[in-house]
Amino acid sequence: MVNVVLVDDQQLVRAGVAFILSTEPGVRVVAEAENGELGVHAAMAHAPDVVMMDVRMPVMDGLEATRRIREADGPPVLVLTTFDDDDVLWGAVQAGAAGFVLKDAPADDLIRAVRAVADGGSW
Repeated sequence: MVNVVLVDDQQLVRAGVAFILSTEPGVRVVAEAENGELGVHAAMAHAPDVVMMDVRMPVMDGLEATRRIREADGPPVLVLTTFDDDDVLWGAVQAGAAGFVLKDAPADDLIRAVRAVADGGSW
């Protein structure tokens, strides 16, 4: 079973991604958070196989949250964003993200990215 913590400030995005993941046998969302600070807490409390992290959120952005999770030897982080630019990609890499997927990616790509990162790979 691949356990996922989903972090995004938009409830509709969280619901959509959670639905997509629920269609894949062996993948489940174990917790959701609406900002980076709550995402760090959820990642530490639930010890998922993957954290899916938005970039731009209130309280603490996703890059800082990713950095904190990785510095604490937390689970791998898959950055989930609408921003397809080099600054965001480079920021995610510097923060320690294992992968980067766009929110408008096909559902199959989203699932493959989660599985790849859960298996210790990158995306």
